[in-house]
Amino acid sequence: MRELDPITRVSQPLRPARRRLTIAGFLGRVFGLALATAVVAGIGLVWAYFILTAPGPLTEKKIVQIPKTADRATIAAVLQQQGVISGSRLFSTTALVDEQYRHARLKPGEYEFPANASMSDVLSMLSRGDFVKYKVTIPEGWTSQMVVARLNEQEMLDGAVSAVPAEGTLLPETYIVTRGYGRDKLLAEMAAAQTKLLEGAAARLPAGGVIKSKEELVTLAAIVEKETGVAEERPQVAAVFLNRLKQHIRLQSDPTVIYGIMGGKGKLDHPLTRDELDAETPFNTYVIDGLPPSPIANPGKAAIEAVLNPANVPYLYFVANGTGGHAFATTLEEHNANVKKWRALNGATDTSAAPPQKSGPLSTVVTPTAPPPSKPTHKPELTPLKKKIIP
Repeated sequence: MRELDPITRVSQPLRPARRRLTIAGFLGRVFGLALATAVVAGIGLVWAYFILTAPGPLTEKKIVQIPKTADRATIAAVLQQQGVISGSRLFSTTALVDEQYRHARLKPGEYEFPANASMSDVLSMLSRGDFVKYKVTIPEGWTSQMVVARLNEQEMLDGAVSAVPAEGTLLPETYIVTRGYGRDKLLAEMAAAQTKLLEGAAARLPAGGVIKSKEELVTLAAIVEKETGVAEERPQVAAVFLNRLKQHIRLQSDPTVIYGIMGGKGKLDHPLTRDELDAETPFNTYVIDGLPPSPIANPGKAAIEAVLNPANVPYLYFVANGTGGHAFATTLEEHNANVKKWRALNGATDTSAAPPQKSGPLSTVVTPTAPPPSKPTHKPELTPLKKKIIP
């Protein structure tokens, strides 16, 4: 056989030997990649934490209204636009992925953000619903129409009042609300509080007493409320009216006469006249026997308590003493002397300020309150409520 010339042989190209990837090498690569990823992630987390907890851009506290329909992204955009936060994307992402906030929906509403509030602070406020809160105070002795007028003045409340509540059904108190709180909802809250109070109070009425129901209780308490603005006098004033009811003496309360004239709209712009005192209205306790048909105002807790626990005194009369309070008397003669003193203090010579005083079996007709011109029948109306922010 003929051998090939060595020069003519076709030489095969040399191939490098294949390197086998060992388990150790594979694990090393994975570890290296994981380490690099962890380092990058760690740097990112540190950066995010720094941004989230760093003081925010606000230089002073600011109130921001977030629309009710705002979603997470919209909330973040509003906050950035208002200068509360510096980055809406990080804020929105954190609210989405952070375990602390993911399950607590960010609550739209009105917030007061403090100066330098961090993104973390803002997120916490939104997740808790730390809304700006307002105080709405209803004074004791206001009529329901006056209460509704007060609520209509409050611009932070929402909705129209569907109907003026019945007199005596609202509890005068300070109520805490947020912007957008419904006026009808607040009235319902006041009514529920008064109902609860009266139900508990009625259960304490003494058996065999002249006040036999919660309706009569609130009616007399309203008269007590309107007759004096001195808290310490309420039990004595209540005792006067309860004593008169027991002895079948007409109550002769000026505020009831005024209510019969004004119908709960407010106070008279003049002193009561003789014709007004003689006018036959369902609320004129100079004309009718016993209590008027319904309350003349919304009494507070203290007035209701005074009717339940009147002073243990025999008084049947009282008149202004010229110092803001009243002088009390058991007999007509004592009362007339107190009236004379009041007139002297006020320089009064005109006896028309009080009706003539007569006496008869169980019907001593004499005003228990001969009101001086300086004593308003109604408590002064307050100025529109100013916003009160509760921390």
